[in-house]
Amino acid sequence: MKRVIHYTAISLVFIGATVVNAFAADAVTGVPYPVAAKVLQLANTGDLKSQTRLGLMYSKGTGVPQDYYEAAKWYYRAANRGDPFAQYALGMMYNKGQGVRRDYVLAEMWLNLSASRTVGENRDFVARVRDAVASKMTAEQLATAQRLAVAWYQSP
Repeated sequence: MKRVIHYTAISLVFIGATVVNAFAADAVTGVPYPVAAKVLQLANTGDLKSQTRLGLMYSKGTGVPQDYYEAAKWYYRAANRGDPFAQYALGMMYNKGQGVRRDYVLAEMWLNLSASRTVGENRDFVARVRDAVASKMTAEQLATAQRLAVAWYQSP
């Protein structure tokens, strides 16, 4: 009986902490969770910048619990619609295997697309990262990644 009461008390502490955290602010950034709810609402309506922002929030754990799978999901939605930052971030997630299985071909594809859409000094940085990923690949893998990038551009 004491054990049941003990486990019940521990469960209530965890539930209480979860409820408090749902309305609290992120300890590192001070971004309140309601901001994340608003971003999520906009992202679900198709707002491109909100989809990218939500991917970033999940990847860093800013205003939401860190969740690489959710970050990859939101980055994919924005990347597939042409957002160069989301393309870069998704490429890096494939490169590292964060939230997705490690896949250098898809990493190269997304980084290649990002490099082609990014401007200024950032373009040079993305191109260097893309080239670093390419150095890990065989010629056949690289050709496949380039074909996928071209196919993405040609899709409606």
